[in-house]
Amino acid sequence: MTLACMTMPSPVGDLTLVASDEGLMAVLWPDDDPARVRLGARSEATDHPVLRDAASQLSEYFAGQRRHFSVPLHFQGTDFQRQVWAALLDIPFGETRSYADIARAIGRPTATRAVGAANGRNPISIIAPCHRVVGSNGALTGFAGGIETKKYLLDLEQGGDNLFSFAPMPLADAGARSV
Repeated sequence: MTLACMTMPSPVGDLTLVASDEGLMAVLWPDDDPARVRLGARSEATDHPVLRDAASQLSEYFAGQRRHFSVPLHFQGTDFQRQVWAALLDIPFGETRSYADIARAIGRPTATRAVGAANGRNPISIIAPCHRVVGSNGALTGFAGGIETKKYLLDLEQGGDNLFSFAPMPLADAGARSV
């Protein structure tokens, strides 16, 4: 199966969106490690409806106009990973949870480290909000997009004033383009 992909600019750098006919499979960072999210063959497809919807919803999110995403998701991973990623979708906009909170939420209270590993492999960044997961002491911990990006996303959601010190491009330029 060949997957559709496109790249869109954002305030946190170019994001690569990947979709199947079933839904969005990945939101990848500019310097993402190819081993973090393994996907099949891809071809550019800026007209793919899931990609168009995802790009539009992400642009609205970055503009402060969207708190919830409605694009269909197509997670591929182990049963445990999919449980963790589903739990991410339950973290409210503007709030955080610890890895231990997620472990308890999925009924695996002693699996905190495994939750951290699954969180690190979340293929659908931002939309499945792994950036909302922090250490038990509230510390910002590992994030595929980088700690500064994690801080930016949390600040965006919490109405912070440090947003534009990070943004590499104006929000008005956040249209979509193909890879």
